[in-house]
Amino acid sequence: MIERPGHHEGTTPVPACNADGTPNVQRNVLLLQGLMGPFFRMIGQALRRDGYGVWKVNFNGGDRFFWRLPGGIDFTGRPDEWPEALVRILARHEITDVVLFGDCRPLHSAAIAVCARLHIPVHVFEEGYLRPDWVTLELGGVNGNSLLPRDPDYYRTRARELPPPPEHRPVPSSFRTRALQGLAYNTADLLSRWHYRHWDNYRPWHPLTEGIGWLRKLAKRHERAERTRATFANLRESDAPFMLFPLQLDADAQVRLHSSFSGMAEAIRAVISSFAAHAPRQMRLAIKEHPLDNFVRNWRNEVALQAAAYGVADRVDYFETGDILELVRAAAGVITINSTTGTLALAEGKPVITLGDAVYDLPGITFQGPLAEFWAELGQPDAEMFEAYRRVLIDHCLIPGGFFSNEAIEKLTASAIARLTKHSPRDFAAASRAEMARRESLRREFARNPKKLASVIPTARQLPT
Repeated sequence: MIERPGHHEGTTPVPACNADGTPNVQRNVLLLQGLMGPFFRMIGQALRRDGYGVWKVNFNGGDRFFWRLPGGIDFTGRPDEWPEALVRILARHEITDVVLFGDCRPLHSAAIAVCARLHIPVHVFEEGYLRPDWVTLELGGVNGNSLLPRDPDYYRTRARELPPPPEHRPVPSSFRTRALQGLAYNTADLLSRWHYRHWDNYRPWHPLTEGIGWLRKLAKRHERAERTRATFANLRESDAPFMLFPLQLDADAQVRLHSSFSGMAEAIRAVISSFAAHAPRQMRLAIKEHPLDNFVRNWRNEVALQAAAYGVADRVDYFETGDILELVRAAAGVITINSTTGTLALAEGKPVITLGDAVYDLPGITFQGPLAEFWAELGQPDAEMFEAYRRVLIDHCLIPGGFFSNEAIEKLTASAIARLTKHSPRDFAAASRAEMARRESLRREFARNPKKLASVIPTARQLPT
């Protein structure tokens, strides 16, 4: 592990004591991996301006390329060495908060386990539960790991205590920006593998394989768009009701960890087989490719093969591109594993069934029966219940902004700083002397015998594989 020392120019000094004489505990934030791009650097700069101490762990060259600030720490060890290295970092810098993007990355899962045993809050960023223009920032975990209640009565009661969600102007988002940031990140990663020799991104494909897939997808963009337009025109002309099944990314942790499916191929087979067996004869099935699919696997062919195998090739339509909202509005209902397309559909008043663990899978909001019954029964979401859920969600863990334009990131950064302050489970501005003593005790114990802290970290066997 290599730490690059740095001073904190521009940091607002924190008074040693509050007005009442209680010690004022400095909040020190450790950033782990963010989304590819400059967002975590901007968060770090904003936190420093507000008086926070800020450090950032870089696990690969892409992380380091986008950080470029003092306080960077290169972790170059093996995955089984990470928990103990993290304990060392937390103790040395008296970390009070950990911030990361995505709680299912193996190194992040291990970090969350460490922080839970040390009672250090973890703030998790993720793509927004609601779309568009929202980002999730939740304490402890997101999606299937979220601590949000699953009791509908909680949302009805809590919503009555909350004001209507504030209106905010939509933020721009650029696919080109996202693609260029991804290219820069992966290039820096590949060029620095000699330094981060134990780094593994845990994705099923080599970055070069994914890069070639994206180039092929780019080369075929006009052909794919034309096919989509023709498919949609034919579907509208048929005037047949259709169900929409939006695909998620095959490597998405929400599929592999928060559902019973091993990947999207298994999910496609399950949906098409159920459609063939139980859907009304006049109904069609529309399957929409994820816009960020890397084109390594040909999902169009996969869908065609499965549809032919179950004898419904003439009733299944595949959309390679196109506006998901337009499809949602035209659909009779939406089938999803746990995609945020589900909340997009619910906001449009469309029936939704989830096949995996989703935070919005609540009685009164989503269809609670089996998929076999959904094709014919559908039902309608309770609009009042969904609005209560939406209001609580925005208050609890959603902030306005986005990741893929300067305006979106600036808005998100300001919102995130305000929410991070609100998130703190303790009042750090007036922390008790007992809290100060606890940190001092931890620091002394670690200095005497680092191995003695093994009880607060997971073993190598407990690390996700």
